[in-house]
Amino acid sequence: MSAKERQRCILEWVHEQEHVEVEDIAQRFGVTTQTIRRDINKMCELGLLRRRYGGVSLPPKPVPALVPLPEEPVPNLLAKQRIAQRVAADIPEGAAVSLGVGSTIELIAQALIGHTSLRILTNNFRVAAALSGNPGIEVIVSGGIYRHAHHDVVGPEVTNFFSSFTTDFGIVSTGSMDLVNGLMDHEIREAEVSRAIIANTKARLLVADHSKWTHDSHCKVASFNYVDRFYTDKIRNKHRVGLPGSLEIIECQESATDAEKSNPASSLS
Repeated sequence: MSAKERQRCILEWVHEQEHVEVEDIAQRFGVTTQTIRRDINKMCELGLLRRRYGGVSLPPKPVPALVPLPEEPVPNLLAKQRIAQRVAADIPEGAAVSLGVGSTIELIAQALIGHTSLRILTNNFRVAAALSGNPGIEVIVSGGIYRHAHHDVVGPEVTNFFSSFTTDFGIVSTGSMDLVNGLMDHEIREAEVSRAIIANTKARLLVADHSKWTHDSHCKVASFNYVDRFYTDKIRNKHRVGLPGSLEIIECQESATDAEKSNPASSLS
């Protein structure tokens, strides 16, 4: 029997048994163990077999590639983009800024890309990616527990990180709002991140579109007394009168261009 035929038979045998000892292979084919090891080495180099426990086994099956889930659309995107553009316009060059989690925060990072000199502190990898194209913006990223669905990190490392700095502006979003409890989040770890940012900045900026008044979340972040500026798209009078007088409310109104984008048919009438 030629070496090629013997190797084919060995491969078939291993497929039947899943694992075969070198001594048993040598005895079956009436050759030395050294000869069988040379056969096995050739087949292992080709990826057909692998050495294991004094014998040979099938190689592990390849793990199928993970297909990333499609990104969910951002709700109220145009409103959040208006908020982001206004916030970015209010951030001066050379400022140090803390940025937390949320889709509006990520849009703010995108809007800041035109600045020439900033220092950004964040636990949000999407923020870091959005600013990576501008070498004039220094980005400092926290360590922590990575959340795959959100592309950020949370945990005590993050709160310690923000507590180690004092920034000019701390920008937070929120899962929901009400006049009694103020800012609320869906997870306690998100709430802890926002509290750490609020506690370690000179100017505390809240960004939230009007829909956050109707959402429901249960982890307390802070009352509105701990916010200096509130950027939103629009606010009902019953909410406005219930907010503290020290809070500056900045409504980022819809422009004519935005109106055409959200309702193209109106431009044809």
